[in-house]
Amino acid sequence: MAENVQGSGGGSWSKWQIALIFGAPLALGATAAAVYCYSKSGGDSSQDDEKTPTNTPSGSGEKPVSASGDGGEMPIQPDQTPLEKAQASKNRGNKYFKASHYDQAIRCYTEAIDICPVDKKADLATFYQNRAAAREQQGKYAEVISDCSKAIDLNPTYTKAMFRRAKAHDHNGDKLLCLEDTTAVCILEGFNHQQGMMLADRMLKEIGKEKAKDRYKNRVPQLPSGQFIHSYFSSFSNDGISLETDPPAIGDEAGTDEELRCYLKAKKLFHTGKYDEVVQNCIEEIESDGEYKYEALLMKATFFLLMGQAEWAVPDLDQLIEKEDADKKLRANALIKRGSMHMQEGNSAPAMADFATAVELDPDNPDIYHHRGQLNLLLEKVDEAVKDFEKCNELNNDFGLAFAQHSYAKYRLSMLQQSPLQMQNAMQMLDTCTTKFPKCAEGFALLAQAQNEQGLFAQADENFKKAVKLEPDNPTAHVHRGLLHLNWKKDVQGSIDMIKEALKIDEKCDFAYETLGTIEVQRGNMDAAKEYFENAINLARTEMEMTHLYSLSVAAEIQSKVANKLNIKPHMPFT
Repeated sequence: MAENVQGSGGGSWSKWQIALIFGAPLALGATAAAVYCYSKSGGDSSQDDEKTPTNTPSGSGEKPVSASGDGGEMPIQPDQTPLEKAQASKNRGNKYFKASHYDQAIRCYTEAIDICPVDKKADLATFYQNRAAAREQQGKYAEVISDCSKAIDLNPTYTKAMFRRAKAHDHNGDKLLCLEDTTAVCILEGFNHQQGMMLADRMLKEIGKEKAKDRYKNRVPQLPSGQFIHSYFSSFSNDGISLETDPPAIGDEAGTDEELRCYLKAKKLFHTGKYDEVVQNCIEEIESDGEYKYEALLMKATFFLLMGQAEWAVPDLDQLIEKEDADKKLRANALIKRGSMHMQEGNSAPAMADFATAVELDPDNPDIYHHRGQLNLLLEKVDEAVKDFEKCNELNNDFGLAFAQHSYAKYRLSMLQQSPLQMQNAMQMLDTCTTKFPKCAEGFALLAQAQNEQGLFAQADENFKKAVKLEPDNPTAHVHRGLLHLNWKKDVQGSIDMIKEALKIDEKCDFAYETLGTIEVQRGNMDAAKEYFENAINLARTEMEMTHLYSLSVAAEIQSKVANKLNIKPHMPFT
């Protein structure tokens, strides 16, 4: 039976951010949910089972042919109308199709096409689509595309033909054409076509990966902002190189900048925020086989990772990890960073192996459990993340960042387990974090995030304000507050203005560019969206990040093209 499909977005899709581009609800960043909707002028579309030819075209009262062919076939009678004769030929074709006699099925569908009156467009579209189904079984994808195109010309919202053509484009390696058809299918079917969503998701990943591969290879390495570097090193309670008390202590570094050299100078440059010269001075320490060569190896490798040059960092990390005479704290930190690098590249098994080795080497190092907890959150192993953060806090109960993330992980776990009591305890723990560590901006930000998810918008806003006050140079708090206002007050322009404040603070804030791009997609401003995505791509530190951003940019471009073709225009439900 044919079913009517409205052209409005309303489903959800958890993987990637394709849902946000296409029109399903999705949490932006980690705070505000936004919905991208469509309004379409025109009629409904008809949808049939994807696996078989269409038995009953729109408007036909015929019964479908049974699998055995008994009692369902309607032989051509002399007094039949041309349409009835065409339907009878189609029914014979269906019988042959079910018996896997595809050549005979194709002949019958061709006969139906030849007989059918040209003004019966819906029926003709069905016959072309059925013939495409038979040709698909024979692997004749060029002919599948031709027949599906004719069906779509006759019925522009025929999603069954669109999806079959998309699959044929996929077989032919035409990813953009495949994505265009699957995008149209998803929009027309209100994001309830799961196979279409999965195919579109895969196409976006593959296209993004292809575009990112060449771009990343030719990118010019650059350090992120000073604020980002500071935040990164702050995620370690004691890495052996970034604290002023680490040897050589800052107070022991006698002499002016001109008199200091090698690692002594590198460390002083680091603590004064002059990051551009740190690597060169570490190189000098290593080449001179200096007293602090192992610290220099770790510092140099860390800066290469921050520049997105993992291939430069790996030799230094590998060398340090193998040095049994090096401080185990330095070796464990190298394992943490190599493991995190593997995770950024999408390789979770070697990442976890490095963390396991780090635990064996330095089992009382809280940073190992803290960073492994973050990786477990990325892997959606929330229960394991909670255990890691708990172990970190046992080993160092003065590390506010770890306490905050432990509290939020417990909140996430309570959400997954749908336990009101656990959620209440987790919210209390988040609140306790803000009193126990009143100078930890992350504690206020994560409490605000949880409150936002609970619909406690006013309280969330106050806590985001406190996070901003504690770290006025941290742009991410401004982005999250802007997303909160988008979710809360539906104030699009006000939210955009807040997020742009992040760029005034840090013009290298890729999170702000990505978020602005996504919002502009929702507003239908595709040119502006692509510009924001391009800015974020220029700042990507890993190929995986760049792949993701290219996927968003391509999705915006294809969505715009499909929306124009289908006469669909986006609108914001919260304006």
